[in-house]
Amino acid sequence: MTETGTNSAAAYDAATATLTVDGRLPLSAGAVAAVNAACDGAEDGRTAPHLTLRLSGAPAVPQADWVTVSLVSKWERVLRRLERLPVPTFATAEGPCGGLALDLLLCADRRIADGAASLVLPIENGATWPGMTLYRLGRFHAGAAAVRRAVLFGTVIGAQEAVALQLVDVLADDVEATLAAAVASASSVRGSELAIRRQLLFDAATTTFEEALGAHLAACDRALLQTAAPEAAA
Repeated sequence: MTETGTNSAAAYDAATATLTVDGRLPLSAGAVAAVNAACDGAEDGRTAPHLTLRLSGAPAVPQADWVTVSLVSKWERVLRRLERLPVPTFATAEGPCGGLALDLLLCADRRIADGAASLVLPIENGATWPGMTLYRLGRFHAGAAAVRRAVLFGTVIGAQEAVALQLVDVLADDVEATLAAAVASASSVRGSELAIRRQLLFDAATTTFEEALGAHLAACDRALLQTAAPEAAA
């Protein structure tokens, strides 16, 4: 079966630098293309200096017939690309959030949810989907009982639990106002330096002090050179 004629779970609006994802819908080439388009816009500076992810919905049906390991690989690679963008990413989650929506939520820098939000790892063929969302959950939260129940048994993580586990940064009665404030607070963050610091943070979980030292010193050197450059030009 092909995916011709299906609705894509993801849509990108370049005018507002907003990626909207419906987690109820299955993975498709269209969804991969939409996330790639959002990354293109963020990387070439054509859009706003941030990317907004609007996420909702959780799957209620099994994976579509057209989903292959090759397509899943493309999806995981574009998620990794999004995690490394030179702009901050802000996600809003409203109501149940699972499937592709949950994948993207865990890749965002700042995660805002409403009080009705929940994180859902759907059960399919007797087990949860074993994609890289399990890796992202396990990297920092493997010891948390709620995460273990979600990964192994598909137990839903409620909004308050998600905040306690730091899977969500804040619950908001007014999601739009909270999003606007978060975007404003990050307005001074600069391009590639953001990506470098994000990567240093990621690497901290898997590298020793000695292994990490060189990368941190190189980042410090760049920062010092950037500080000196305006003074030299004055």
